[in-house]
Order: sequence, then C-alpha cells, then structure tokens
Amino acid sequence: MALKKTLAISFLMMMALCGVSMATVYQVGDSAGWTSMGQVDYQDWAANKNFHVGDILVFNYNNQFHNVKQVKRQGFESCNATSPIATYTNGSDTVTLEKLGHFYFICGYPGHCQAGQKIDVFVAPPTSNLSPVTSPQSSPSGSSSLYFSNLSWSLGVLLAFCLSGLAY
Repeated sequence: MALKKTLAISFLMMMALCGVSMATVYQVGDSAGWTSMGQVDYQDWAANKNFHVGDILVFNYNNQFHNVKQVKRQGFESCNATSPIATYTNGSDTVTLEKLGHFYFICGYPGHCQAGQKIDVFVAPPTSNLSPVTSPQSSPSGSSSLYFSNLSWSLGVLLAFCLSGLAY
C-alpha cells in the first residue's frame, strides 16, 4: 500500500513538473542591442520570433543616448512618446510579456523612432498543449530556447499505465 501511495505521489509530481514551462528570453536586436545606428531592422527581427505569454524581452543600450518607451499603437505608428505606458531608462531593461496581443516599444529620443528604433512584438496564444517547453539559454540568434520533445508526455503516459497495473 505504501509503495502505491509513493508511486502515485511521484507520478503527480512528475506530471506537474512536465507541465511547467519556462519563459524564453529574447535580447532585442540580438548582439547589436537597442540602437538607432541602422544595424537592426527591428520589425524583421520580431517577425522571425514566436512570442508567448511569460516570455521576456531584454533591451540593452547606452542610456546616455537611448531609452525604451512602451506606447500604444497610435504612439508607435506616429513615433510619439509623449504618453508612454511605461518608460525604461537603465540601459539593461527587462520586460515580461504578460498577456496576448501587441506590445509596442519605441526609443523616445528625437529622431530615433523615425530612424527605425521601434518594435512591435506580437504575443500569440500557444498552438497546442503539446507545444515545446522553453528555457533561457544563449543561442546564436539571440533568442533563447530549449525544446523538449513529447518525451515527458510519453513518460507520463507510460508511468500512468504502470501505476494502473499496480492497482490490481
């Protein structure tokens, strides 16, 4: 009886751990960072990423020459930073994407947004319950991701099958 209880608790803990996903950390602009020097097409950079709730954006920049302002769509389109949702100024800012939808960021220094220092990040819903789990780690593209296959799900099913045999 104690063995069945221990196995059942172990199974529940494993299933809970398998369901936990960690955020993907993205350094905006990869190694170039957040700059107006024309080295990065931020719209192209964002278009090649799959952002999800809980992911983290890291803005690295020289705070003597740049900042990050989160704005509404209208402020993004017109490069107007006068009514930001949030302002970041320390030079190494992290922003957690906490909901679905568009997040708009611009540099508030004169002329920088117009020069292309702006980004529209779209946070999409997960495609399925069996989507890959991500975890922070460095990679050449600047996005951090570690993908697990359906192995954890398969192990959970296998363990459930084994436990069902112990119940008799």
